[in-house]
Amino acid sequence: MAKRVRPEELSERELNRLLADKKRAARKKRLDAFRRSGRILEVSPWLDETATSALAEEFIIDETREAPATQAEMKQERRKRRFDRLLLVIEIAAIAGLVFLVFNGVSVVQELNQQVAAALVQPTLTPTPLIRAVVLPSGHTPPTSEGNARFNVSEIPEHLRPLHESFASAPPPVRRDEQAHYLSIPAINVINAPIVMGDGWEQLKKGVGQYLGSPDPGQNGNLILSAHNDIFGQIFRDLDQLEVGDEIIVYTNIRSYTYVIDRKPDIVEPTFVQVMDQTPDPTVTLISCYPYLVDNKRIVIKGSLAGD
Repeated sequence: MAKRVRPEELSERELNRLLADKKRAARKKRLDAFRRSGRILEVSPWLDETATSALAEEFIIDETREAPATQAEMKQERRKRRFDRLLLVIEIAAIAGLVFLVFNGVSVVQELNQQVAAALVQPTLTPTPLIRAVVLPSGHTPPTSEGNARFNVSEIPEHLRPLHESFASAPPPVRRDEQAHYLSIPAINVINAPIVMGDGWEQLKKGVGQYLGSPDPGQNGNLILSAHNDIFGQIFRDLDQLEVGDEIIVYTNIRSYTYVIDRKPDIVEPTFVQVMDQTPDPTVTLISCYPYLVDNKRIVIKGSLAGD
């Protein structure tokens, strides 16, 4: 008994031959049917069974020859698919790179903008004089019985006098609304005393003088105010009566600022200019000659800005 062979076990050539045999059998079956029905189809004498087999063989051979071409096309199609996949991967990578560059560029621009904004927003700087004071302000000789008094040049070391004169002759800045305009110290009955810019001899004739190197009221730093105690209105005559907790009120054209005395008065030498050093917080320093009608030292009062 012949062994049965499954179609998947046959080669491509064998399958083509089997297909040709089945087509011949089907064609012969149709011819036989035509003969039985009386419809005879004359076949050319030269197209006998042998010729038909030869044509089938040639057909099988042609089919076999076309197979390699079909396989080549399949290989080419597979290569094309792999190339398309590679192009897709490259496109996705390019898009991802472009997105990264866009986001990175936006981040860089934002960082640059922040740096520029930080550079433009500068902290409020405390004004400082070009020349440091060599002696505390308000110094003068004691008034005589006729009331005469003059600036006490002898308090300034001789080698520093030209420096002091050049600083004293500097023109005062233009006044602004934020600058100090009036001063009140209720505890010693000083009410709305005028404040002028500069603390030289001529300025202190007009009222309380603000040191040019000090900040505006309410700002960080040491607001330095001075006045005479026994001439030109004697505005600061009673500074030695002030106590801790007393208020010093400074007015601008916009609002008022209240400072509270936080230490007892200090009596210092005229050259002890350290009391005029700037501070990180808003403070006020009042300076005048001392003692009354002697004027060989200075009295210094310090206070801190009170909360709103």
